[in-house]
Amino acid sequence: MLKPAPYAMPIEKALFYGGWIFTALVLLFLIAPILVIIPLSFNSEPYFSYPMPGLSLKWYADFFGNERWTSALFLSIKLAVTVTIASTALGTMAALGLARAGLPGRSIVLGILLLPMIVPVIVVAVAVFMSFGYFGLIGTFAGLALAHTALATPFVVIAVTSTLTNFDWTLQRAAQGLGAPPLTVFRKVILPLILPGVISGALFAFVTSFDEVVVALFLSSAEQRTLPKQMFSGIREMISPTITAAATVQVLLSVCLLIGVELLRRRSQRLRGIT
Repeated sequence: MLKPAPYAMPIEKALFYGGWIFTALVLLFLIAPILVIIPLSFNSEPYFSYPMPGLSLKWYADFFGNERWTSALFLSIKLAVTVTIASTALGTMAALGLARAGLPGRSIVLGILLLPMIVPVIVVAVAVFMSFGYFGLIGTFAGLALAHTALATPFVVIAVTSTLTNFDWTLQRAAQGLGAPPLTVFRKVILPLILPGVISGALFAFVTSFDEVVVALFLSSAEQRTLPKQMFSGIREMISPTITAAATVQVLLSVCLLIGVELLRRRSQRLRGIT
């Protein structure tokens, strides 16, 4: 645990511990809703109230045993994997292009690429719904995947661009000078060095698609139910405690992915000699 410097004055120590307390309160405010929901997924009774009369795993059994929930989970995973592959390829290529020195209008291009992160999702959903209607993509898996890819690609661009900040481009020129073709240079020289950023961006893209619900409500058909859409429908039609089990599964998956991102970040720092 961090401690104030031994020579710190009383006011400095008070500010130090005050900062820790404030940070703890902010973290508690952010995760309190999650901490409330997760225990309810083990409630033996179908009530959303405390204290719980007993513990049970029947809501998890209902989640993994109900075809409606499992099909929604598999569709979300299938969609997220497709979006991750597409957005990682597009975002990595865009970041490599933006990293080139002397690229005209670089800040403008970067701003356009990041627009899906800035514009409210409901605006993006309406725009995509109107434009995809002309091409017959409403209610199709391809339309949903394309829309999610547009939302997820900016996260890949940011992750890979940050990795390329201190990239030594002389390595690329050295490989080209030795006669390596461009694809070999990318596969043998560039990709291994930027791989932590690429994987981090891919994980963020997966989570973005896996948790997205607004665009799914606009574009998907009645038979296409992603897990967030199924949870939203479940809350609107009937409040079932199985929703708490689904939410817990989502939270655990997101936490595992974020831990993976943190491990990759530390590995990247070690490779760069920062730590």
